[in-house]
Amino acid sequence: MIMSALNVSASGMTAQRLRLDLISQNIANVNTTRDENGNVYRRKVAVFQEKRQGTGKLFNSMLSTASESYGKGVIVSGIAEDHVTAMKKVYDPSHPDADEDGYVTLPNVNTVTEMTNLIDATRSYEANVTAFNATKNMLLRGLEVGQ
Repeated sequence: MIMSALNVSASGMTAQRLRLDLISQNIANVNTTRDENGNVYRRKVAVFQEKRQGTGKLFNSMLSTASESYGKGVIVSGIAEDHVTAMKKVYDPSHPDADEDGYVTLPNVNTVTEMTNLIDATRSYEANVTAFNATKNMLLRGLEVGQ
């Protein structure tokens, strides 16, 4: 049970670290009008999913896993491009990527949104570190009881 709590916190830290990496990548590409394929950069977001153990096991094993009262953690199931937020159009006819009307399509990255997400991811990471350390301290106190 205690090792499960450590695993949950560790998986949360790993997921938030990847989220922080994606946020920094988005901020770094806020003005990227052309990627390696010649397309305008699109904002990337991490897709989280509950970590499930026991995939491919027998029904009884799956039933007991489903009836447990604690979670298994989180995984990043994928990295999605944001196709909901509109791209920005800026009038700059001298830009090499301007269209025939003189408008340049910029990425759909909003630095205010990214900074808000950055704060959120940092706080989530810190919460997982706090939970991990609390679990570790409980484990160490349990070892001291036997002395």
